[in-house]
Order: sequence, then structure tokens, then C-alpha cells
Amino acid sequence: MKRPFVFINAAMSADGKISTYERRQIRISSDADIRRVDELRAGADAIMVGIGTVLADNPGLTVKFGNGNPIRIVVDSMARTPVDAEVITRKGGSTIIAVSKSAPNKRVNALRERVDIIVAGDERISLPELLNELKSKGINRLMVEGGATLNWGLISKGLVDEIYVYIGNMIFGGKEAPTLVDGEGFCELKDTVKLELKDFCRLGDGFVVRWEVKR
Repeated sequence: MKRPFVFINAAMSADGKISTYERRQIRISSDADIRRVDELRAGADAIMVGIGTVLADNPGLTVKFGNGNPIRIVVDSMARTPVDAEVITRKGGSTIIAVSKSAPNKRVNALRERVDIIVAGDERISLPELLNELKSKGINRLMVEGGATLNWGLISKGLVDEIYVYIGNMIFGGKEAPTLVDGEGFCELKDTVKLELKDFCRLGDGFVVRWEVKR
């Protein structure tokens, strides 16, 4: 099954949290890192986020400093994306909502009036099926901006090629605070996903690392 080149980009605190225990977004990235992320977005064919990120942060997923905007994709098994969400209403790239066959028809039809819909999977989104469909639509480079559940779904299924992480100079704490990757997790060392460090650099009081996912 063919799929795009997939890379995750995220910012986390020094203790590995991507938001507070209330799942309230707090700015972690520096100004320099925001420009770095903008360049990554501009170089991608599409940006993908999970429905949790849409409901918590309401991102527009646009390029702020450059020209052109990638396609915006929301992984939303039950079609919970509000029709007035920024990812739909803000001027930018076109939007695709990926839903499962179990999504309520009323919500799917309301979204279909405003965006493109992809159906992939029965109860939940089938990520391999979705990526195959995106590849067929000409999406060759896919940027993923979370959240933690979507990151786990992709990584655990071997669907990620690279991971960029900005690590900020703060500690959030909180056992309920989401980390870079949540989900069920692995219990054996042999099952864990191994990474190869490809690059790192300091940005302000934080730093960026780039890992390649080893096969």
C-alpha cells in the first residue's frame, strides 16, 4: 500500500508534555521556532491533525510568513468537527475531514456542504487506508501536528518517517498532561520504535531535534 512521506512536528516541555493537565494549550515554541514550523508547513502538501487538537486548540493550519497553503486534514472518526472551526472557515488551503463509516450521517452531511469528506475505516479511522487515499490524491509529503493520540496511531502502525520536536525551557508536570505520544504504549523493549538522531540545533532557550524512524 502506497502512502505519503509522513513527518510529525511537535513542541513539548522539558518534561515531555505538549499541554497542561487541563489540556489547555500554552505556547512552548520560541519566535524562531514558529518560523521554522512555518517553513515546514510551506514545504508540505498537507497538514494533518486529530479531532482532539481541533476541539482543544481550534487551529487554522495556515502558512503565516510564506506563500501558498497546504491542504488541511482532520482525522475525525465520528465527524465531531464544528462547521465553524477555524480549519474550515479560515482562508487557506482546502480542507478534508476523514471520518469512519460509523459517523452520524447528519454530521457528515453538514460537513460535506463545506469540505471534502474521506471515509476510511468502520468504527475508527483506518490510518493506512486514509494515507493510501491521500497518496492517490497527489499528497506526497504529509506533515502531522498531533495530537498525542494521532501520533501514537501513526507511529505504532509504522506510518511515520521522521519526527521533529522543539523542546522548550519549561516544566508542566501533571500525570494527566498529554505527552508527545500517548495511546496504549508498548510493554516490551523489543516492540518499541527506534529512532536515529539526524540533526539538532539550539533555538533561543530551547532546541530542536530531528529523528528518522528506523525500520
